[in-house]
Amino acid sequence: MKNLATGTSHAKIILIGEHGVVYGQPAIALPISTIQMQAVIHARDTVQTVKSRYFNGDFHAMSANLGGIQSLIQTLLNRFEAPDQGFDIHITSDIPSERGMGSSAAAAVAVTRAFYDFFDQPLSQQVLLKTANIAESYTHGQPSGLDVATASAKSPVWFIKGRENYPIPVKIPGYLVIADTGIKSQTKIAVSTVRNLLMVEGAHIQHRIDHLGVLTRQTRDALANGDLSALATALNGAQDDLRSLGVSHPALEQLLAVARQNGALAAKLTGSGQGGCMIAVAPEKAIANTLSQKLSAAGATATWVEPLLNDD
Repeated sequence: MKNLATGTSHAKIILIGEHGVVYGQPAIALPISTIQMQAVIHARDTVQTVKSRYFNGDFHAMSANLGGIQSLIQTLLNRFEAPDQGFDIHITSDIPSERGMGSSAAAAVAVTRAFYDFFDQPLSQQVLLKTANIAESYTHGQPSGLDVATASAKSPVWFIKGRENYPIPVKIPGYLVIADTGIKSQTKIAVSTVRNLLMVEGAHIQHRIDHLGVLTRQTRDALANGDLSALATALNGAQDDLRSLGVSHPALEQLLAVARQNGALAAKLTGSGQGGCMIAVAPEKAIANTLSQKLSAAGATATWVEPLLNDD
């Protein structure tokens, strides 16, 4: 066991495939490595404390909204046969919560990595994903697993629920602008909205879900072939499908319109929707920076600009 241990992770956005992924369709998610989460553990004699932006105090007194992380930590302590081991874990984050950027998954990944480092044990990617999803299952019910996979990835992730995810190549220019509406997105409610529509409208909604899968495969090809126009067509089509699934929001639609009016080739929501964030694709950095400014002026509470092609 170490006296000091660290685990890190990062934000993610879903480029395309949200909600379709719940029904067996593929999704593509992008890691946003510049928006970080970190968990640092100091060994203590007996006390067990947690410090984060939402809670600061005794591990056993954590609030209900942090029950996923509490359950994860208890599982890890039991796994290493050290339920009474003292620790002080400090979780810091630049990721906004409940915006579809994978904040809870990033916390689970960082905490898992930190405890494996704390107990000086090797951690495979498979064990990391399975362990971090303990917290996600508590928080989201039946998560797809996409958030955890991407919060721990270095490359864009191709994901189909129940199958092995894998990195996909990106050979495309352009920039991604992410804008936060400032409205919390609630995954459980959005997923229920789609499920209820599927029960009521049947074939029409199933067609939209299937079409999201088609567009996601087209997006994969566009990324690999460097086809910015094909990427834009697929992403705009996905927004039409997501709107029909009832997961858009007036605040999202306002920012999407502003983006398209100011040089965006494509614009869509990202994540569960009904709030949260939107993304826009710009062909050049100067246009992306202008988009960022215009979106902020239109009410976005935060914006980020990321290259689609990362040479690192």
